[in-house]
Amino acid sequence: MTGRNDPFGDIEELFDQFADFGATLSADIPVDVLDREEAVVVLADLPGRESGEIQVRLEDQRTLHIEAPAPAGTDEGQYVVRERPRAEVSRAVRLPAPVSESDTEASYDQGVLRVELGKPSAGDGTEIAVN
Repeated sequence: MTGRNDPFGDIEELFDQFADFGATLSADIPVDVLDREEAVVVLADLPGRESGEIQVRLEDQRTLHIEAPAPAGTDEGQYVVRERPRAEVSRAVRLPAPVSESDTEASYDQGVLRVELGKPSAGDGTEIAVN
């Protein structure tokens, strides 16, 4: 005998290590992007995260960056199926139109991040004073 008490537990631990390895390779955030007349809305699935730890950044009025740490805490017990991502995740989302930095809102509810980015008004342009 090899001195192991639970060979099936060793195999399960090995599968968990492979699952963790795969999770780090595919740490992508699933998103929906809606292009509306006055705004672009981005919905991102981030289950188990704390809203204060999610980072959202707009770059060059066309790219939204989302980053979130690994979910907090661990549940007691032995997993039978373990598919939900447990790693830090990030995603850069290219927006379909330029957006206004000053007209943005973000909220997080029931594991879904919602970012609404207003489009600049089409108006007649900006009047420039001549001195």
